[in-house]
Amino acid sequence: MANITLRQLRYFDALALHGHFGHAASACSITQPALSVQIKELEQELGLALFERGSRQVRLSLFGEEFAPRARAILRAMDELGDMARAAQDPLGGRLRLGIIPTIAPYLLPAIIRSLSTSHPGLDIHVRETMTSRLLQELADAQLDAAIVALPVSEPSLTEVALFAESFVLVRPPADQGKPVPDRDSLREMRLLLLEEGHCFREQALSFCNLGAASPREMMDGSSLSTLVQMVGAGIGVTLLPEMAVPVETRAAEVAISRFAAPQPSRTVGMIWRKTTPLAERLTGISQVVRDCGAALIGPGCAAS
Repeated sequence: MANITLRQLRYFDALALHGHFGHAASACSITQPALSVQIKELEQELGLALFERGSRQVRLSLFGEEFAPRARAILRAMDELGDMARAAQDPLGGRLRLGIIPTIAPYLLPAIIRSLSTSHPGLDIHVRETMTSRLLQELADAQLDAAIVALPVSEPSLTEVALFAESFVLVRPPADQGKPVPDRDSLREMRLLLLEEGHCFREQALSFCNLGAASPREMMDGSSLSTLVQMVGAGIGVTLLPEMAVPVETRAAEVAISRFAAPQPSRTVGMIWRKTTPLAERLTGISQVVRDCGAALIGPGCAAS
């Protein structure tokens, strides 16, 4: 087994993730034949097939499924050695791979980038915007250093730092301006527009309305908060919106914004990172920058408990 290389393990991991030679090669920035050769050499070294190859897709063999988590553990350990070197060379500089969920990114990210560029000019920031479940996987695989998400995520391997809280507001058609704000019981009877499955904001809205994920009520799904607000403006229904999104999403839509009576629906925004990362001290400092950006965006009363 002495001839197995880290390069082969990385190519294996990419192919296991994408299930397609062309997509994996693109992700690794190499040609498909080059990736195929490396995978074949790895299998020859192991003496066993790692993949079952089909006409359109490849999938892990039984041995490949056992091999994958061990390969990823090796790659994660190697990445953390690199993190140690980065932290030792420049505690406030170097590469930062930051994940962020779509219901936060468009509103908070510009302020974070501006602030970090000033406070940490040596940082080389790489941003990944996707849903929480994907961010958790990429953190576990050491593909990200940290992520900004809605808490809690309740992963024992991750450090969670609560940064700020924000309320949700009700978005209604303009004709509803001035009407009494419905309580959660009344809201359940309205046509509620929600983000599609997989978004944590969807689950938070359903929880506030005491609706199950598989509720038989008539609801509509959207791919973004912008879509939901535009649909409300067209008179199709109502939706909930995180407070930080209001200034951006209501610029181009004629809608009525109302606040719920206490206790208002809300979420806690925080940063998460692996407990084993050597970058913990740096990430703690960056989390303070993110907290300050949230306070500036939402107001000084947004501190998370």
